[in-house]
Amino acid sequence: MKAILIFSFFIFGLLPDSSARQKPSLVIVHGAWGGSWSFRKTDSILRQQGINVYRANLTGQGERVHLSSKDIDLDTHIKDVVNLILYEDLHHVILVGHSYGGMVITGVADSIPDRIAKLVYLDAFAPNDGDNALTVHGGKVPGQVKSQEFMVPVWVKENQPPPKDVPQSSKTFLQPVRRRNPAALKLPATYILTVDPGRTASADSFYPSSQRAKSRGWKVIEMSADHNPQMTAPGKLAEFISKELEPDPS
Repeated sequence: MKAILIFSFFIFGLLPDSSARQKPSLVIVHGAWGGSWSFRKTDSILRQQGINVYRANLTGQGERVHLSSKDIDLDTHIKDVVNLILYEDLHHVILVGHSYGGMVITGVADSIPDRIAKLVYLDAFAPNDGDNALTVHGGKVPGQVKSQEFMVPVWVKENQPPPKDVPQSSKTFLQPVRRRNPAALKLPATYILTVDPGRTASADSFYPSSQRAKSRGWKVIEMSADHNPQMTAPGKLAEFISKELEPDPS
């Protein structure tokens, strides 16, 4: 009886084929002070293309701001994404990190490289082993006020309703990242450098990270957009990201 049922499943296409099981999942990690909410429009466009999208929300940020604490560090955010991948049982993950999210996806890849198919750094920090978010960015993170416990976005207006950027624990910027796992170092990666229209790439604050990516043999792409294309050019960003899900030419 069991054999008949299995045969029937194959005949009527009820069992997924191997190509369906191999379909990659897209996991997006937002940047500093932000939240998964900022990628909502990009997510919607990608889903309309049949892409399996997960938007990680880091502890203390966005919808999880109620968990904000000075004790949150980079390891906390790395574990947020690692556990999302493990508990959703995701494989062949295309892992996208925006801005500070580059620190996070570097640590995720070092932790579970067997689950990752490719890394995509979106105008993001591309750290070496032992770097933190300040050292990799020339000793400063622009556009914020430092305090002992939190780094505060200065562009958020008082009493501004959500969704909005929120203060972030200073420890997340100061803790060094690990980039040592040999399997993680072999993963393919793409760097997308967003350049404001009318400016040169070399004048962009993330240009040094793009050059580091180039020195590692990664694919480096320039995109004409500001630092937050997920909000200002979501369709264009979706197009760039969807191309990274296509198999690399052999």
